Amino acid sequence: MRHHWSWPWVKRVVGIGFILVVGFLLVRYARTVDWAQVKTSVLELPREVLLKALGLAAVSHLVYSLMDLVGRHYTGHAIARRKVMLVSFVCYAFNLNLGSLVGGIGLRYRLYSRLGLRYGNITRIITLSLITNWIGYILLAGLVFTIAPLQLPPNWGVDSEELRLVGVGLLAVAIVYLTLCGFSRVRSWTIRGHDVDLPTLRMAFAQLAISCTHWMTMAAVPWMLLQGQVDYPTALTVLLMAAIAGVMLHIPAGLGVTEAVFIALLSHRIPEHQLLGALLAYRALFYLTPLVAGALLYLKMEVRTRKREVHA
Repeated sequence: MRHHWSWPWVKRVVGIGFILVVGFLLVRYARTVDWAQVKTSVLELPREVLLKALGLAAVSHLVYSLMDLVGRHYTGHAIARRKVMLVSFVCYAFNLNLGSLVGGIGLRYRLYSRLGLRYGNITRIITLSLITNWIGYILLAGLVFTIAPLQLPPNWGVDSEELRLVGVGLLAVAIVYLTLCGFSRVRSWTIRGHDVDLPTLRMAFAQLAISCTHWMTMAAVPWMLLQGQVDYPTALTVLLMAAIAGVMLHIPAGLGVTEAVFIALLSHRIPEHQLLGALLAYRALFYLTPLVAGALLYLKMEVRTRKREVHA
């Protein structure tokens, strides 16, 4: 009997295999780490540095919540701006820690539908939010890789000029997007039964401004925690690489992947125990603290909704 393998199944098998290999390598590496030194590095982080990093994390999450305000303008719904930003913050906190299916998609549908939004508009908001996040990433990565390409470790086999070429390609994608938004005569497509409308050029610039600011403030958190041991463009470049690696592996929060990329790119410049200490603090401030706040806000929203349903 012949077995016909479809492409989605091939991708799934390869992806699972890759994750298993990465997981094995991470576990093997973790056994070689002096965790006592890592703990000491975390405890030695100055309170002032931690507070500044927490402030940068808060700004980054606040800026991210503006993405759904672009979606509000895009769809024309009338939900209050404060509620929109609250939904965006809660969903992003869950998205970071539990994956996009839970936070970015599932929770958005639940919260927005309870606020009276139709599924069609929710789908358009989710789509635009994804585009906003990644078009800003593409522009920012393109600029950083082109203007200030990172000197990669010699054993990577990729030099700065090749990274610069990648940057040029990313910039071309961002320029094409802006060109389409500004000048395309075809403004709408139907993809899998859903209408996708091109934003206006003004809206596209807002998308880029919000997303780039979000990514830049996100990168400023580990940079602050590393206390000047690397310059900011280097920290930004490494974080951008770690982010895309985490997405490619489909691992919620990029757990282990972010650390692996930072260690691979910076361990020749910073002691590994200091790197890991800074990254653990980064996870606590950027991922776990917002998750706790988001969970409490979500519970509060659920309680209010139940009370309204009981009294209705």
